[in-house]
Amino acid sequence: MRIDVVTLFPEMVTHASAYGVTGRARERGLWQLGVWNPRDFATDAYRTIDDRPYGGGPGMVMMAAPLAQAIAAARNAQREAGASSVTTLHLSPAGTPLTHERVMEFAGRRDAALTLVAGRYEGIDQRLIDREIDVEVSVGDFVVSGGELPALLLIDAIVRQLPGALNDAQSAQQDSFAEGLLDCPHYTRPEQYGGDAVPPVLLSGDHAAIRRWRRKQSLGRTWQRRPDLIARRTLSKEEQALLSEYAVETTKRTHA
Repeated sequence: MRIDVVTLFPEMVTHASAYGVTGRARERGLWQLGVWNPRDFATDAYRTIDDRPYGGGPGMVMMAAPLAQAIAAARNAQREAGASSVTTLHLSPAGTPLTHERVMEFAGRRDAALTLVAGRYEGIDQRLIDREIDVEVSVGDFVVSGGELPALLLIDAIVRQLPGALNDAQSAQQDSFAEGLLDCPHYTRPEQYGGDAVPPVLLSGDHAAIRRWRRKQSLGRTWQRRPDLIARRTLSKEEQALLSEYAVETTKRTHA
């Protein structure tokens, strides 16, 4: 897989993606990264890539032409690298929410390429979006100073799903949202910390009981923190029973 990022801060993207899972996966040849600075495609001596908004208002707007040429350069490089298809994404608060399902969709396009456009300032000239952008994606209902951090979040989410990216393939399968639920709590040594003990079931060696406890905790956490996910899920009889147990246990702890 190849991912290209159009950004005013290419070093920010290249440096951050060189660490951890994304960095190791690049070293293993699981994905390629390209970065493109729209200033390199500006036509004046000042390398201008923004201007004041028509109609007035605060801030500046990124101009269409330098971005369009940067996107075209990224697409050409992707095709030369053998990409079977190319998709251009704009990281924007106005986009559709990024979900695990969407990440898996992108990760499944192994021979494809993605171009991530990271905007800045007040935004991007809408005509560029209308002409060049295939999908607009939002990483949350909040605003950050630019699209680089959302792009890095998306890259990390995609890359960790590529076969061979994680040392243990089951790690991705057990992530939060992989089954539409939040992950269960995790514990490690020591058995006692600050007066709190590891749940005894995790020390029991009973793998069936451990699986059941983890499932119950996953369901309960989701019920408490993301009831919208539970509402969209058709619970099996076993899951209903586990969730009922969790609710009773939570009530007892609250009133203890």
